[in-house]
Amino acid sequence: MTTTTMTPAEGLGRLQELADRADLATLLARQGLWLDEQRFDAAATIFTEDATVHTQGGQSRGLPAITAQARRIHADFAAIQHITSGVLIDIDLDGDRATVRANLVAVFVHDASAPEPAAVIGERYHFEAVRTPGGWRFSRLHVTPVWRSGDPARRN
Repeated sequence: MTTTTMTPAEGLGRLQELADRADLATLLARQGLWLDEQRFDAAATIFTEDATVHTQGGQSRGLPAITAQARRIHADFAAIQHITSGVLIDIDLDGDRATVRANLVAVFVHDASAPEPAAVIGERYHFEAVRTPGGWRFSRLHVTPVWRSGDPARRN
């Protein structure tokens, strides 16, 4: 068995990297819940002030525009569930920037008492994140559509 010895500085650096990865994974989970729970006015806990977002629902820049886009796309649904998997986090060498990639399946339901989905979509998320005084925030989101079933405008 081979053992590797780290210096105290290397050990602290590794602990910081693990903490950052956990914080970024939590930020990704909070982003999905932000949409699912329709807490649109909490965008500043997820995105930087000047963030850019490019999704199937449009493009926006800055918190007011991101909030308006999220509300326009998600507010008419009784239930939404964003499910992410395959999360891959890369932190740059200085430790203040990162990319977060993940697969997304999102289910949109108009009537929670008769939960036949209006639409189910599959996408790939690509986020850029920056360390801010308030913690990690996403500065950019680009979504690549993979597949779609149903029509979100359709009512059950």
